[in-house]
Amino acid sequence: MTSQRFHIRLLVGAAVLGSGAVLTAPVSASAVDSQTRPAPTSQASIADTPARQAQGGAVVSSRQVADLTAQQIASELQGKIDSSQVRYGVTAYQVVYRTTNSAGDPTIASQLIVLPKTAGRRLSTVSWLHGTIAYRKDVASEDPASGDRLAAYLFASTGRAVSAPDYVGLGAGEGFHPYGDPRATVAAAVDALRAARTFAHRDGRELERTVQVSGFSQGGPAAMLVGRALQKEGADRYFRLGALAPVAGPFHLSAFEADAADDKIDKSGLYLAYFATAWNKTYGLYGSPSEAFRAPYDQIVEELFDGDHTTEQIAGALSPASKDLFTEDFLDKIRTPSGVLKRRLHALDTTCDWKPNVPVSLFHARGDKDVDDSHSEYCAQQLTDNGADHRLTDVGDYDHNNSVRRALPRIVRFFDEATDAD
Repeated sequence: MTSQRFHIRLLVGAAVLGSGAVLTAPVSASAVDSQTRPAPTSQASIADTPARQAQGGAVVSSRQVADLTAQQIASELQGKIDSSQVRYGVTAYQVVYRTTNSAGDPTIASQLIVLPKTAGRRLSTVSWLHGTIAYRKDVASEDPASGDRLAAYLFASTGRAVSAPDYVGLGAGEGFHPYGDPRATVAAAVDALRAARTFAHRDGRELERTVQVSGFSQGGPAAMLVGRALQKEGADRYFRLGALAPVAGPFHLSAFEADAADDKIDKSGLYLAYFATAWNKTYGLYGSPSEAFRAPYDQIVEELFDGDHTTEQIAGALSPASKDLFTEDFLDKIRTPSGVLKRRLHALDTTCDWKPNVPVSLFHARGDKDVDDSHSEYCAQQLTDNGADHRLTDVGDYDHNNSVRRALPRIVRFFDEATDAD
């Protein structure tokens, strides 16, 4: 396993959509960094932004995490992502901001904001949405080796501002991670954009209204959710959707989880364990762990997915097979969902079931054994049924992690085309 990861390092290629785990000690704003920078106070600079006072997107604190030349970025990308499009150096920050959780209650979250070292004052904006992460420190704003940080560097080095939210309950955020919950996903991403706009004002920069949205694995359906919220639901009064480019997303989640229940996916048990414990926290899938998990796993599984256990710790403690981890009754529940599970899965089976009025490009790899190409084809069919124009690109015979590495340079070119056509 390489050090660069675009999603959960426990489950290589993970694409389950559930909620993460409870933080044992929520991080306070003052504890995020001893060298935090105050949010802007000049009314002239933020009077027209939606991130004011205690509203969603208000900046709580920030710290610089990287300052790189174009040559240094190219070196970071070497052997991982094609660096031929790198043009500018970048400065990156971890920014803590206000948002809401799955219940709609106020909380704080963190993100990586990357700004290019360009002379221009106005910047186009990319929202990059990451894949599945179980350990809170594996996110882009915390981990210098994160593949999501490399993705943000690539986009920013082409002259764009990048907002890469860690989602609720990960990074320097507080509370638990309601993984895959549409409400919390959209809130974290849109409020991150608002915070990025406020933060950019401090450097005398202005973010363009048009946002290009992309994401990998879990971030694929997340990108479609955020895009729909910006276009159809008026999620923000300033930002509007400009383009969509999801990569290798599990767009047919009910089918993915059923395959995991039948051990048709490598490490099926680990995928499904994360899904089950996460969704139980958010929606309630079982009364006690013993209803879902076989002994002795029922005594340890929920603690393992608390956000503070590393990938290696989780994988070392659990069987990779669903048949060994779960009761047969629970596996049947996943195979034939009903009630709240069926309703929640339906919401994530239909993230592509609308008509974007912007360019859309879906990317997948025919060699992906984690989220196979049927998921992108499923999304493409929903878009077709709604009369939406889109592209569906197979990047080649690559695995899940490499699918995004191959897709990213193509996404940059696609966003360039979308900008030129706007």
